[in-house]
Amino acid sequence: NAQVAAGVMALARAQWAAEIAGKSGAEQNASVADDYTEFNPDYPTRLEGKAMSTAMTDASGGDKAVFSDMQNAKVQVYGDTAILTYNFVGIRRDAAGKTSPNTAKSTRVYVKMGGEWKLVHANFAPVSGR
Repeated sequence: NAQVAAGVMALARAQWAAEIAGKSGAEQNASVADDYTEFNPDYPTRLEGKAMSTAMTDASGGDKAVFSDMQNAKVQVYGDTAILTYNFVGIRRDAAGKTSPNTAKSTRVYVKMGGEWKLVHANFAPVSGR
């Protein structure tokens, strides 16, 4: 479904745009479900809940995304569930102004709740050889 695919990709891009613009964690996580879960390479366990994700976003300090994009995006739709997979490419800037690449193999799972697509789970895997 091209319309659903465009919509869920737009939600991910809106989240990145909010981060780049310096918006609050709440604004960045506007499309995240309350019971959101996440795996990422920075933490050894599953992260639980929108509240935790928002608090971690707000505590991130001087490190900030300055560019974010998805390559090779694919959306698979199964009724009220959409799975977005892509290769993430980005650039981060630390508090000292130094930039570094930011890459991941990414999966985001969205569920239609109350007529809106909400991010319920994400897995951001490291790119090997970095």
